[in-house]
Amino acid sequence: MTETPLRGIILYQDGILMVKKIMLLTTGGTIASENTVDGFVPSMPPDQILRYVPEVKTFCDVTALQIMNIDSSNVQPENWLLISRAIQDHYDAFDGFVITHGTDTMAYAASALSYLIQNPAKPIVLTGAQKPIHQGDSDARRNVIHSFWFCAEARTGGVFLCFDGKVFVGTRASKVKSKSYDAFESINFPAVAYVHYRHPLSRIHLGGPASKPVRFFDEIDPSVFLLKLIPGMEPEILEYVGQRYTAIVIESYGLGGLPFADQRNFLKQVESLVSCGKILVVATQVKNEGSDLSIYEVGIRSIQRVPLLQSMDMTIEAVVTKLMWILPQTKVFKEVEKLFYTPVNEDISIFPEGKFRP
Repeated sequence: MTETPLRGIILYQDGILMVKKIMLLTTGGTIASENTVDGFVPSMPPDQILRYVPEVKTFCDVTALQIMNIDSSNVQPENWLLISRAIQDHYDAFDGFVITHGTDTMAYAASALSYLIQNPAKPIVLTGAQKPIHQGDSDARRNVIHSFWFCAEARTGGVFLCFDGKVFVGTRASKVKSKSYDAFESINFPAVAYVHYRHPLSRIHLGGPASKPVRFFDEIDPSVFLLKLIPGMEPEILEYVGQRYTAIVIESYGLGGLPFADQRNFLKQVESLVSCGKILVVATQVKNEGSDLSIYEVGIRSIQRVPLLQSMDMTIEAVVTKLMWILPQTKVFKEVEKLFYTPVNEDISIFPEGKFRP
């Protein structure tokens, strides 16, 4: 890892001279890519990225740290721990953190960091780009400048994702477009801010200072499998999955539920897995409005016969990374259930009937 310090200041309208110290953590991704015979490959060091955004030196003091330089499709849960540990190591020395990351798995990283770093009093902002920063029509410069500006202006802490002039809570962001600049949306939760460089933040939902001290977690268990149901899928696939994974998330249809038709009875297979101590979560393939197993027979039968969890209004990215955070702490269903339904960084706001609320 290499560190590159760059100095800057911000002069507020009331005449008070203040310096915000912000650390840039780079991980690779499209934003840092160069064109090669094999396509775009992340290779740009952080000092080179910063040369494309000299504006940030006029309103903050920047130190850059390269954690890795890889395509985000190659990012693994162990890499999230590297990012979290880097922030923990430098937490006391900086007022905020900007993380440049590839867009393909950035929503997973934003969710994972929300669980690994809880109650931060400082903004931790992930951003990236749909085109490399060296291209003239890239969205990279705008996204990076906006992320630094948000860090400098925000009066609240948390893990966020900043893209296309909008700031989302880390657990609610999801990539919805593969090429367009407005690639991310906030699922079942409003954007927390709109960023206009050199203007005050347009705030929609920003909490106050953290009421609890920051807490870092240093373990993650990737033994989580995501299965997307399609008509005709054989339920025996769960036997194979259950031999290799501790927690299984089933993306069902609509409001959720487990098919129980005689020829392909998923409910029966799920009962078998749960009896062996596996953790089951039923989610929905529909991005917006969430799941609710209390409406249709396929859902009601499931919650009556099997102790399982429901994703409710959580994103899939949040569901799988929250489970990865929970599993090192406990694999006992009741304890997993309590942690799963305990809100972290605004990840859940709708709860199954009869379940505790914070």
